[in-house]
Amino acid sequence: MSERNAVPDGRTVVRALVALKLRLLRNGLRRSPGRTAVYVIGGLFGLALAGGVAVALAALNGRHAGSGDAGVMLLGVLTLGWAALPLFLFSSDESADPTRLTMLPLRPGPLLRGSLLAALIGPGPLISLVLVTGAVLAGAAGGASAAIAVLAVPLAVLCLVTLSRAVAAGNARMLSSRRGKDFAIFGGLAFALLVQAANVGSQSVFGRKGGPIDLSPLKPIASVLRWIPPISAADAPRTAGEGRYGLAVLQLAAAAALLALLLRWWRRSLQELMVTADSSTLEVARGVRSSRGWGFLPEGRTGTVMQRHLRYAWREPRAKAALFTSIGMTLVICVLSMVQGWATVYLLAMTGVFLGLQMLNLFGMDGSAFWMVAATLCTPADARAELRGRAYAVLSYAVPVTVVLGLVLAAVTGQWKELPAALGLAMTQLGCGIALGSVFSVLAPYTMPADSNPMRNAAPGQGGLILLNQFGSMVGVTVLSLPIGGYLGWTLFSGAPRWPVLLVGPLYGALVAALGVRTAAGRLLDRTPEILAKAIER
Repeated sequence: MSERNAVPDGRTVVRALVALKLRLLRNGLRRSPGRTAVYVIGGLFGLALAGGVAVALAALNGRHAGSGDAGVMLLGVLTLGWAALPLFLFSSDESADPTRLTMLPLRPGPLLRGSLLAALIGPGPLISLVLVTGAVLAGAAGGASAAIAVLAVPLAVLCLVTLSRAVAAGNARMLSSRRGKDFAIFGGLAFALLVQAANVGSQSVFGRKGGPIDLSPLKPIASVLRWIPPISAADAPRTAGEGRYGLAVLQLAAAAALLALLLRWWRRSLQELMVTADSSTLEVARGVRSSRGWGFLPEGRTGTVMQRHLRYAWREPRAKAALFTSIGMTLVICVLSMVQGWATVYLLAMTGVFLGLQMLNLFGMDGSAFWMVAATLCTPADARAELRGRAYAVLSYAVPVTVVLGLVLAAVTGQWKELPAALGLAMTQLGCGIALGSVFSVLAPYTMPADSNPMRNAAPGQGGLILLNQFGSMVGVTVLSLPIGGYLGWTLFSGAPRWPVLLVGPLYGALVAALGVRTAAGRLLDRTPEILAKAIER
């Protein structure tokens, strides 16, 4: 076969890639009616929200002097979002991973054009188009602005989509590795913190109690952002409306130059992916490092299980995502409370609840490797040691995190006298969470997905079991903690000392945890076949 016949022509490649993106969207929606409903409702809600924001920005034009600054800030947020999108959604979007096409005889040029057209298909670019239009309307004025906007809006959207794909292609192999999945976890947490920061910052603009809109705080930042492409393209209509046509053309030219550079970077990355071997495949000959035990862990099966569980928490993307999400949720709420002025040291109780949830679905994370664990569960003592080792592993990082966060909260709020009671309550809830997590892991296990996407913690069709595990654990922790929580509440009215909670709370939590582990271990041997079936099901 000749080279001309072996390599498809450019138009065929472009049509195939666009058809492939449409097929991926269609097949994704055909998996289940629930998935289709969520996708359609989510897309319509996103479009409605984007339309509302665009209309609000357009309504600001002529009424507030800083309406153009608001549009510039919106484009800044969009640019940051599209640039960071591959860092924590790369592994969940098959069409964004060019390494899946490395074995095909494709030239970089047609591959680039087809990938760009395919990237423009979907709700994301459409929502961005609506938002960019609203940002342009916020500062536009007159016929010159309308003429410039015809070029500025599609140019800005092309820059945003190309920026995201160029970042994905330039870091494809890193993002598809375990280190890349770690970036996805931290990227998601950073995104949550940025959302809270934006929420706090917006209160200075719109007022805390529905006061008048004040856009003046945006001016210093917007005056710098409006000259950075692709934001400059969306600001060009406002510049043209003010009669500064040369500067408007310069802003469009800057965005066009950025688009050209991004396309060049994207093409070069695709070419390197097509002709360069993955360095990770060359490391096989180096051998596998030997695994040595950790001297500070207990002897026997308990210490071995602790080591295995802690390695999972550090190396397995889904386990790491669950751990850092629990810590991240607590930190976000604590930081938000500090900024808004309602922080209290008793927020520490959330740490006990969230970190106690790390005991849920203990064996689902093992996947098909659970058969090796199941083969060694011969006696009730083995079952108790297995669950005890996993509980100790959770405690080994949950207790230090709780203590450190308690000290920080006490230092910020000045509630040092309340710290012992708050620590005691947190340890109580942590022990109750470990007890319930052990029981639910044995009685209500659920299947984890076959891939290692850190954003997916369960296979399809497991919604009921997940709700039982998470909601049941939260309610159960609250109920089991009532003796300590009730005493703490009684001290608020009677004036009785609260420091005994620091002594009684951990002892009570340890007792409940030991009882839960022993109860779960008694059922583990009988339910091992069912747990194994759930673990290996995909």
